[in-house]
Amino acid sequence: MAFIAQNHFQFILEIAAIIFASMIFIINLVPLSLSIVTFLSLFLAIVFTLLFAADIGLLFLSFGQHEFTHTFGPIALLAIITALASLKIMERSGVNVQGLKRLVYILLALITLFGGMMHRSFLILWILGLFIGYLIISKSFREKSFLTIKRVFIFLGLGVAAFGLMELLAKVSGMQVFSPMLRISRLENNSLSSIQMVLHNTNLIGHVQNSSYWGSQGLGFADGYISLPMQFILLFGLPFPMFFGLLVSKKDIIDYMLPGTFGYAYDFGYLTMIALVAFVVITLIVGLKILQKYRDKRERKNKKYLGKEVLLIGSLTAFTTQALIGLFIFNRTINGTALLTFIVLASLVWGNVVTLKRSN
Repeated sequence: MAFIAQNHFQFILEIAAIIFASMIFIINLVPLSLSIVTFLSLFLAIVFTLLFAADIGLLFLSFGQHEFTHTFGPIALLAIITALASLKIMERSGVNVQGLKRLVYILLALITLFGGMMHRSFLILWILGLFIGYLIISKSFREKSFLTIKRVFIFLGLGVAAFGLMELLAKVSGMQVFSPMLRISRLENNSLSSIQMVLHNTNLIGHVQNSSYWGSQGLGFADGYISLPMQFILLFGLPFPMFFGLLVSKKDIIDYMLPGTFGYAYDFGYLTMIALVAFVVITLIVGLKILQKYRDKRERKNKKYLGKEVLLIGSLTAFTTQALIGLFIFNRTINGTALLTFIVLASLVWGNVVTLKRSN
């Protein structure tokens, strides 16, 4: 009974512990060669391209949509960046990768198109992720610095152009769901009240009990604004407060309108928010340190870790990007099913620590 979670926060920690332990075993027991990792990254990229295409098709046909980009956007980014890093190693080894490179760029363009049409927050995540990914790849292979003023302006220009095209598509098609300006206007109209609610009612641990939607029945901590997927909670029959059906709009006060720093601070308290930011920073530092060691081994002609190196490049890129967007722009990027993705990406980074310890 001591291991049965008593609230959303404990449940998140328990699931995270299970995922971390599982990923450590997978990374260290499964032979992750460069060819296997490359194949898996291409396979995932194709799957998510088809998934995002199907989602946007359902939207046009008015059958509703699932918004897979929230959940799987960072995984798609992981797949593309891992594939690009793999191609870089193959290219340096003298392998002709022109065909594969063409395929990766086609998949990259299609994911950008379908994912961006489905959700504007995905477009921000995707463009930022590609920038971070190319930066990490250039540093890992000691190439001329990718971070130049010209390239920064190119990525900014791509972002502005993409949002402009989305607004144009919304006007032409009459489907306001594509409009970035609609999202901005919603934030303008609703964010201020949400910010005031958080700032006036957040404690070091949890929040003022009566301030949540549940009123006097609220717990004052882990009231369901931040949670794992509802299916998980129902699967284990846990009696936690949940927002579903029409109640989702009540959760959107935090989930849709605010960055994750506000969302996590309100539901779990300022201390938990600080701990989360610290965890992200430490994970980033650890990932970069491990990546440096993998690079040193590769430069000494040790090919044993090539697969793990490119997988770490993709994982670190996706984790960093999701953390930045989730913590500082859209809480929904690290909440619900997307929180599960966030935990998996973090475990992919930390799993490499045991690999290096064992090899030493």
